[in-house]
Amino acid sequence: MNHFLKAIVLLISMSVSSQNSKLTSKIYETYNSYKETSIGKRRLKHSDIQPLIAKIKNNPKYTVKKVGQSIEGRDLTLISIGKGKTNVLVWSQMHGDEPTATQAIFDIFNFLNSPEFLEEKETVLSNLTLHFLPILNPDGAEKYTRRNALGIDINRDAVRLQSPESQTLKRVRDSLNADFGFNLHDQSMYYNVERTDKPATISYLAPAYNYEKDINNVRADAMKVIVYMNRIVQKYAPGQVGRYDDDFEPRAFGDNIQKWGTSTILIESGGYKNDIEKQEVRRLNYVSILSGIYSIAKENYKNISLKDYKKIPPNDGKLFNLKIVGATYNLLGNDYKIDLGINRLEIDNDNQTDFYNLGKIMDQGDLSNYYGYKVFDATGYRIVKGNVYPKIFKSIEYTSSLDIYGLLKSGYIYLQIEDLPEDIRATSKPINLIRVGNKTPELVLKPGVIPSFLLERNNEIEYALINGFLINLKTKESHFKNALIYR
Repeated sequence: MNHFLKAIVLLISMSVSSQNSKLTSKIYETYNSYKETSIGKRRLKHSDIQPLIAKIKNNPKYTVKKVGQSIEGRDLTLISIGKGKTNVLVWSQMHGDEPTATQAIFDIFNFLNSPEFLEEKETVLSNLTLHFLPILNPDGAEKYTRRNALGIDINRDAVRLQSPESQTLKRVRDSLNADFGFNLHDQSMYYNVERTDKPATISYLAPAYNYEKDINNVRADAMKVIVYMNRIVQKYAPGQVGRYDDDFEPRAFGDNIQKWGTSTILIESGGYKNDIEKQEVRRLNYVSILSGIYSIAKENYKNISLKDYKKIPPNDGKLFNLKIVGATYNLLGNDYKIDLGINRLEIDNDNQTDFYNLGKIMDQGDLSNYYGYKVFDATGYRIVKGNVYPKIFKSIEYTSSLDIYGLLKSGYIYLQIEDLPEDIRATSKPINLIRVGNKTPELVLKPGVIPSFLLERNNEIEYALINGFLINLKTKESHFKNALIYR
């Protein structure tokens, strides 16, 4: 190609890129106009989306079909829109506790139903037919668990097809002979982008279809769409996009659907600072999926270099909720400098509609190559044991007028309660509760221990760590959720 032609191609490419940039920025900026507000919690159940599906069923633009049933009898629904020759299959929540993209799918329906962006939507719907399976594992969603009612991981059932949910996904893919597939998941919030302190908020993968990780045209097209989506998402979560590990898993659906001829794009929704219910991550899914679909419709992904796929940095697993650096810890009469990596695990209530946190020390020692959503430099601070406040209270209600922060400053991190309800395992007060006569845990730091102690500097207690939540006792600043009840 001569220099003149190269210049023309570059100008066209820059023009297309500019147009796409404007479109995606508008999609991001106008998101709240299309967000489906009836769903906003991660513990999303099959029943929560049935009114939304019923509403879509009344819209003549859509085809809504029952395509299967879960083990416990919940309907699996395929929602289709468009009249194009290219079939795009989008499925979500094959793991019941991974609902972020499911919510984004219903945001996308609201976008498609709106009177805005008519030209862009015409481009998509005239070139593509979109097919959505919003919740593939409704039985797992009911209990907010990864596996289905049979106790198997649906994403490891692509070959044996033991469960009806797996059979449904295979049958739908085959019947459509889908050209592209979006395989939507959540990943641990503790993944970071390799060698950075950034959470892997969105991670992409074009799954391998063999152990050699060969790249044919099918997989290459998935990689190119991913590069396009990455460029878009980087604008709104810079440095927070990772590339998921591509080791071949012969039982997995993504790997097999790639092998069966569908260009398969895995999107993993990770963590985002101070976004417990992952609503900003949901927004990024919405932008990512829509931009990927638009790229497929315009076919502008075809000019993207495969080399750019490998430039997306890998995921790593070196992120904590809280990292404490360089605290002084006295053990058997000797002082040691120690780093602590602390996570806050989620413990569901009985009907899996909400949760409380259980703080745990995950690692300790030299954690210089680890990161935290929050990092506290504890140089000059001494870890000290918290005491039990000597006064006994008849019930939790009798503690309502206490100056809890004053008690923490005075060295107390436990209140004694005579009557503790059996069905309550946590308290919203920033202090632990114990039944009268119970012993408090010893201050021994090791992985697996619940971190509740005080941080003292110059003989003054300045911070409390209660159940893994760091509380500034001067400003009362924290993102505290709950302390624990010890019986």
